[in-house]
Amino acid sequence: MELNAQIIQKSGKNEFVVLPYDEFQKIQEVIASYEDLRCLREAKMKEIDAPTIGIDALKRRIAGRTSKSCRPCKLGG
Repeated sequence: MELNAQIIQKSGKNEFVVLPYDEFQKIQEVIASYEDLRCLREAKMKEIDAPTIGIDALKRRIAGRTSKSCRPCKLGG
């Protein structure tokens, strides 16, 4: 990503950066995507040893249920 930033100095040191608004929005989107990815990776690491089943086994399990064997929904929390 190429940025068209203006750097404003104060007392000879870089003090502020001014960006076009659309570039600022793109940076915010990139940061949000990175944070989402970081959270996903963290969640995956927490669940790394959790028991899992394959999609075919899940489909068989769902197909084997009948309306009598499903648990009733709890209403009202």
